[in-house]
Amino acid sequence: MHLLPGERALLRAHRPRGVILFSRNIQDTHQLSELTAQLREALPPGAVLMVDQEGGRVARLRPPNWPAMPAAGTLKTPEAAYAQGLALGQMVRAAGFDVAAAPVLDLRHPGASDIIGDRAFSSAPQVVAQLGAEMARGIIAAGVIPVMKHIPGHGRAMVDSHLALPRVDAADLSADFYPFAYNNNLPWAMTAHVIYEHLDPQNPATISPTVIRDIIRGEIGFSGTLVSDDLAMHALSGSPAERALAALAAGCDIALYCPGDMAGNTQILEALGA
Repeated sequence: MHLLPGERALLRAHRPRGVILFSRNIQDTHQLSELTAQLREALPPGAVLMVDQEGGRVARLRPPNWPAMPAAGTLKTPEAAYAQGLALGQMVRAAGFDVAAAPVLDLRHPGASDIIGDRAFSSAPQVVAQLGAEMARGIIAAGVIPVMKHIPGHGRAMVDSHLALPRVDAADLSADFYPFAYNNNLPWAMTAHVIYEHLDPQNPATISPTVIRDIIRGEIGFSGTLVSDDLAMHALSGSPAERALAALAAGCDIALYCPGDMAGNTQILEALGA
């Protein structure tokens, strides 16, 4: 769980925007501190270290070394959402990270895939918008960049995009867009690997110029840093490099590739350059 010589050389040669760590990279506070120091030394100035840390079942920093936090769906008041965001941000910052992939602003749609489930604050757009804003405010207060996800909305998906490509045929998605539009001033957002039939029947949002231009940048009004969801998920097809190039061509600012395999990382970094 330390940076290998080949990994260090790859980072120095290609200077990526940052690195995301997962549970497989994290053993305890001492080991993580050494690893983040090694990454800082190898990465270019301004590069970020990111972790997927929401609370509930999505947590890479876990007991006994870090405290467990409840799922977003258990938080009922703005005060509770802010307190969780602040505590989460402080924990993430102390562990050496700059970016936390939270809050989830998807709606909890009854009957949809449980991949969102209690990761969502609520099924009510106004509640999700307000609690999400407060959680993000707490994360920012701790000196960490929040990432709202999964824009423009993953809650209606009937399948898990880690496993297959969801298709949403609803014509009116205004409720799903609302929490993201309400929070369109946040600095980062993560895309959804979901096809919205009435917007772009061919491409999931991550690789859809239409969805990114007309909906995410247009109707929702988000102008910050747009990062793809994990490009290795089975919702997408093609080689790692093809997926990354498609995401950036569609309008994503950052291509996120999470398996950690040397071959995939090398392929993407060589294809994208600096």
